[in-house]
Amino acid sequence: MKKLSLFIISALAALTACEDKIDLDIAPGKSFPVLDAWITNEAGPQTIKFTMSVPFTDNNPAPIINDAAITLFDLTNGKSYPFAFKENAYTYDATANPIGVVGHAYKLHVEYKGEIFEAYDTLKRVPPIDSITLKFKKKEEAMSGKEGYYATMHAKDIEGGATDYYWIRSYRSDTTRRLRDAFSIDGSYDEGVSDGAIFILPIAESITDFSKPFQLDEKVIVKLRSVTKRSHEFLTQVDQQVNAGGLFAKVLENVKSNVDNTTPSGKTKILGWFGTSGVSRAEKLVK
Repeated sequence: MKKLSLFIISALAALTACEDKIDLDIAPGKSFPVLDAWITNEAGPQTIKFTMSVPFTDNNPAPIINDAAITLFDLTNGKSYPFAFKENAYTYDATANPIGVVGHAYKLHVEYKGEIFEAYDTLKRVPPIDSITLKFKKKEEAMSGKEGYYATMHAKDIEGGATDYYWIRSYRSDTTRRLRDAFSIDGSYDEGVSDGAIFILPIAESITDFSKPFQLDEKVIVKLRSVTKRSHEFLTQVDQQVNAGGLFAKVLENVKSNVDNTTPSGKTKILGWFGTSGVSRAEKLVK
């Protein structure tokens, strides 16, 4: 049984709050296949995860689907890349030759349980990260009250052409687990505000976890990723769902997928997303 917290605020009680824990009976609901497929222009293994969704009240890991056939098609140059199931995921070794190319259009083709699913995306341009700077703040200097090193990413949006959408992800010391995610449009938050400008400070400084700033001998790692407008909308919706909480939390819902069942009279629905990204990477050792 999942414990949920209900926060009740009463103005008549001088704005004090109380917290009651209640047990809710939640129907398990239907389980769906879920695709997590991001292709980049980085050298190295490209990985696609394919799992079954689990009920909200189930704390077990999502069951892994191992009997699908997954192929990536580069629609610009006509090449195809079959992904093989290995170590709980579908992979393609692009160490020698990266398969993501800026400006190329891609189709992901999935065969599962006798049905065919397809999704499309285009790999967009991405600017370089110029540098990462660090500033040490004492406990009394930091707004979070946490002493440590606060990192800032310095990058400039590409000027001209179409609007550019970005996904910024930071890591601490290695890339096995993400630290923070941030999203940007032309280096700002909204479309049409700027073009070719330096990324604004709230976004540039978002690579630090303010509740636990960087310490000596830790490494700051940042990946600036380009995404299409549709992928940007998907990612920001997912981010809102994951971080929803408190009194004004949004009701959880499945975010719309871009994976279509192309089988005539096909009945299976796949959740998740197929996206492509150009990636710029930078890192800095705290010393």
